[in-house]
Amino acid sequence: MRIEILIAGRGGQGILLLGHILGAAIAKYTNLHVLGSEIYAAETRGGDSRVDLVVADREEEADFIKVVRADIALFMHQLQLDAYESLVKDGALVFIDRSNVTSVPRRNWRVYIEPYTDIAEKEVGSGRVANVVALGHLVKTTSIVSPEAVEKAIAETVPKEWVDLNIKAFRYFLAR
Repeated sequence: MRIEILIAGRGGQGILLLGHILGAAIAKYTNLHVLGSEIYAAETRGGDSRVDLVVADREEEADFIKVVRADIALFMHQLQLDAYESLVKDGALVFIDRSNVTSVPRRNWRVYIEPYTDIAEKEVGSGRVANVVALGHLVKTTSIVSPEAVEKAIAETVPKEWVDLNIKAFRYFLAR
């Protein structure tokens, strides 16, 4: 088994943190192998931000750190959807932040469109955790890693004062 995951958005949306949490949860708490790479612009806010994760059950299958044909994709901004949609294969699971994406291409994808940023602001209390709201949706839908593993990775990764809020954000879709 080999799964390619593409996570993309703008600087300031927590894309790199999301990728780190997901990758750490899979690597530490499953028997799967994970390779990852990050691409980000020099700007702190607003530039391109992307994480590629390759997950495999055998080490030799995790042989290339870049996504070539994503099985799972998460797009948090329109610009990245436009830029990277060609990397997503037919039949892929695609998660889209309706708060920041206005036009979804007609492709043969299984698409989940939710307002992750709006949910984070209105339901969780901070737009800064929209990435983790989206992560909760992705984990619930794909079952690639257990929610408990992700919560452990959150507690190990984010600053202490942000752990509870991030776990609350992560659980939003798990409770639905």
